[in-house]
Amino acid sequence: MVRNPNNITANEAWKSLIEKYDILRTIEKNGAFHIKASQIKEFREPRLMAKWDSSDSLPEILRKNKVNILPDSRSSYVMSDFLLYQEIPELNEQVTQMAHIELPQYESININDITSEANAINVLLITGILNDFLETDTNVPTFNGRMGTGVFDFRVNTIKHGKYKMHVNNVQCEIDGGFENNSSIVILEAKNVVHEDFHVRQLYYPYRLWSTKVNKPIRLVFSIYSNMIYRLFEYRFCTFDDYSSVQLVHTKNYSLQDTTINMEELQDVRQKTSIVTDDNMQNTTIPFIQANSMSRVVSLLEHLYNNPMTTQEIAELMDFQLRQSDYYFNAGRYLGLFEKYNEERQVVVILTWLGNRIFKLNYKQRQLKLVELILEHKIFADFFDAMINTGDMPNRQDIAYEMRMLNVCNEGQIFRRASSVQGWLKWIFNLTKL
Repeated sequence: MVRNPNNITANEAWKSLIEKYDILRTIEKNGAFHIKASQIKEFREPRLMAKWDSSDSLPEILRKNKVNILPDSRSSYVMSDFLLYQEIPELNEQVTQMAHIELPQYESININDITSEANAINVLLITGILNDFLETDTNVPTFNGRMGTGVFDFRVNTIKHGKYKMHVNNVQCEIDGGFENNSSIVILEAKNVVHEDFHVRQLYYPYRLWSTKVNKPIRLVFSIYSNMIYRLFEYRFCTFDDYSSVQLVHTKNYSLQDTTINMEELQDVRQKTSIVTDDNMQNTTIPFIQANSMSRVVSLLEHLYNNPMTTQEIAELMDFQLRQSDYYFNAGRYLGLFEKYNEERQVVVILTWLGNRIFKLNYKQRQLKLVELILEHKIFADFFDAMINTGDMPNRQDIAYEMRMLNVCNEGQIFRRASSVQGWLKWIFNLTKL
């Protein structure tokens, strides 16, 4: 029976497909399961069921069973315990001094409103960031958009079944930016949302396609623009026909504004900030945070400016599961940045007046204001003071103990949410390392 795709989630659809076709047992026995788009469509549109650009977005049933999916034609897919994602290094790991780039004066470019991937690529070229990163002459845009991959074979790692051999027949791939310079062809994948990892397919399929078209070496660039910072990563495949041989070559960050924040400035914020709440759950209606990445809170703030979104739209934008949309909405609500509003018979998330004001600040002012909002909460102020005195990051056990003392959430939620406190503290102190 064909279901209405508007009435079923991807997770529910995959549960039904797994049960109907005995997918997990087939993978366990044979190493893979081949599924047609027409089979997927029995429950939901295939385009909504098979493209997960970060592991965060994988339906829970697939993530729980360590199952992933790759297209092998325009109408079929292969499922197995594939290892398909590459972790993105944390911002502080590779950078000791961020390059500051001046944006030329163009009336049609607003530094505070580079919210689309296409605009982010335009600024990469206009400022010369891409040239500097690749150490090349001018990179001329020569191709982009959707195209067929052609026919090729490759190997990919799995968790329990060794190397799996894939045969691809003209799968559709989309290239955000293709460039040529005197020495190479450049394929660029651009994101304007922060994720913890990315799907290697986004680089590998275009790489295999263009390897058959050009003689020059191909260079692969993954770009993230968020919070007025460009993060560029160059990757290569050490073995041509091995998807899992992906390797990070180098990375560099660029800022369009001054990013220098020192410890004295953080301490000055702390001294001027009064504790507003202890987050005792008996005295507040705002849930305690369950969102580990402050960078993703900031990324969502940028996308909500003049752009109300439903939680479902947030999930699609951020590659979240729906419950994660609520976690990050509540994280923004915790800081006074986000609220919900009834618009045309649906509930949407919007920026508060404070959220709008913070969006318009320059980089340095924005980060320091966010630090202030975090330190208005007793648990963060206390651990900030302790870290200033000891220089050590508190462990999750210490954070969990403090959360119990403050009664910020139920016992069953404490240890998971302690990791969010740790993540936000780490974000604050990493501001001085850029």
